[in-house]
Amino acid sequence: MDHLDGIESGGVDLTVHPHLAEVFTPEATAFVADLVRTFRDQRIDLLRARRERQDRLDAGARPHFLAETAEIRSGTWTVAPASKDLLDRRVEITGPTSRKMMINALNSGARVFMADCEDATSPTWDNVVEGHLNIRDAHRRDLTLEQGGKHYRLNEEIATLVVRPRGWHLPERHVQVDGRPAAASLVDFGLAFFHGAREALDLGSGPYFYLAKLEGHLEARLWNDVFCHAQDALGIPRGTIKATVLIETILAAFEMDEILYELREHSAGLNAGRWDYIFSVAKKFSAHDEYVLPDRSDISMTVPFMRAYTELIVATCHKRGAHAIGGMSAFIPNRHEPEITVNALTRVAEDKAREANDGYDGTWVAHPDLIPVAMKEFTSVLGRGTNQLDRQRTDVDVTGDDLLAVAETGGSITEAGLRTNVHIGLRYLAHWIDGTGAVSIRNLMEDAATAEISRAQVWQWVRHGRDLEDGRTVTATFVRTIIDEELRSIEDEIGTSAFIDLPFDEARRVFESVSLADEFIEFLTLPAYDLLD
Repeated sequence: MDHLDGIESGGVDLTVHPHLAEVFTPEATAFVADLVRTFRDQRIDLLRARRERQDRLDAGARPHFLAETAEIRSGTWTVAPASKDLLDRRVEITGPTSRKMMINALNSGARVFMADCEDATSPTWDNVVEGHLNIRDAHRRDLTLEQGGKHYRLNEEIATLVVRPRGWHLPERHVQVDGRPAAASLVDFGLAFFHGAREALDLGSGPYFYLAKLEGHLEARLWNDVFCHAQDALGIPRGTIKATVLIETILAAFEMDEILYELREHSAGLNAGRWDYIFSVAKKFSAHDEYVLPDRSDISMTVPFMRAYTELIVATCHKRGAHAIGGMSAFIPNRHEPEITVNALTRVAEDKAREANDGYDGTWVAHPDLIPVAMKEFTSVLGRGTNQLDRQRTDVDVTGDDLLAVAETGGSITEAGLRTNVHIGLRYLAHWIDGTGAVSIRNLMEDAATAEISRAQVWQWVRHGRDLEDGRTVTATFVRTIIDEELRSIEDEIGTSAFIDLPFDEARRVFESVSLADEFIEFLTLPAYDLLD
C-alpha cells in the first residue's frame, strides 16, 4: 500500500489504496461523510456517557433495570416481522472479510454468514478496503477468486449475508472528515449499505447487520436513527434494514427490552455474545475485588451469572417476537489430534443441545466442520419448524442480582490458566498487528474478544493480588517472567522462522500495557491500532 498523503475531496481525506476508487466512489464517499457529519456529535456524547458511567461503577454503583423504562418492559409490543431469509437461522457461521474465507463461509451450508469487520478483522487499511470490496461483490453474488491454480465461486444456494460493522468506540484514521477521523462504525455500515442494499433487495435478500459492543438502549437508538437516515437518503423504505444486536456487555443485559424497542422497526433479534460478555464483567467492575474471575476454562455457560444472562435473552426475545441466537463455538477440528477433536465435538454438541432446548432459534460456529454438529442439535428440537419464536419462556425470572452473581462462579486461578492467558494474548496480538484478526491457537479460533478476556483476567489478578492455587501471588514481576517463558514456548510451537516474521516485540509491549497498567485500558485494540498500516 502506498502511504501518500491521500486523496482529498469535499472535506474528506482518504489514504490512497489500489482499490480505493472501486470502494470509495464519489457517491459512496459523500454518503459516508454525510453519516459521519450527521451523527458524530451524538456518538461523542454517548462515548462520554460511557466514561461517566464507568466512573460511577468504579465508585460503587451497580447496574439495574431502569425505572424510567418500566413501561417498555411491561408493554405488549413486538418487533417487526423477520425477513423471509432470516426466518431460519439455526446455524450461523462467522469470519473475517477476506475473499476466500467469505466464499467458503457463504458456501458452507450454514443458514447465515456474518462477515465480521470487527473482532475477527484486523483493521489495516488493506483489510478495510479489500473487505468492503468483497462485501460489495458478495451482495452482488459476484464473488470469485483465482488462487493457487484453483477457481473459487459462490454456489447457487448460499448463506444469508449479514455484516458486522466495528463498534462505536473505534476510529478509522484513514478516513478523515473535516480533519477528524471518521467513526469506524459509520464507515463500515455506510459502505456496506451504499454498495449492497439495492443489490441485496434485487436478489430477494436485504441489508442485514449485526451490532457490536452496545452498552444500552440509547446506543441502539443512535443506530436506529442512522438506519432511518440512510434508508431515506437512498430512497429505500424504512424497516428494510434488519439488525441483530449482540448482548455482549453486562450493562446491555439490563436493557434488552429497551434495545429491542428502540430498533423494533429494524430488529432481527439478540445474540449471546458470550466472550465479550465475560470480558465486560472484568472491565466494568475492574475496581472491585468481588468480580474477579477464575480461569477462563472455569467460566462455563452454566455458571450462575452466565446462565441468568442466556435465559433472559430467550425470554426477552420471544416475548417480543424476535430471534434469540446462541453463542460462539470456537473449536477448530484437527485431523492430527483425533482424540482431542472427538472430545471437543462432544462438548460442542452438548452446548448446542442446551441452547436449542433452552429455546434459542439458532447458534454461532467459527468453523465449517461444526455446522453439521450444531445443525443436528437444532434440527432435533426444531423438527420441521424454522425457529422457536412461539416458545414463550414464562418460567424465566431473572433478577439484577442473578445477572451480577459473579461471586458464585467458583473455579480457581491456576498457573496453567495464567500461562494460557499470556500465551493467547501475545500470540493473538502479534497476528493482529501483522494484519490477521481471527487466529487458530491450540485448536480454538481466537479473536479480539478472547484476547480481551486473556488480558483482563491477568489485569484483575495482578490488581487485586490474587493467589494461584499453589499459593503464589500473581504480581507484575511474576507475569513478566511468564511472558518471557511463553514467548519461548510460542517460538518452539510455531518455529523460529514464523516467530521472527511476526511482531512479537510490539505484541509484548501492547500486552504489558493493557494487562499491567495501573488503570484498566478500555479496549486493547485502541493502543494496538496505532501500530497498524
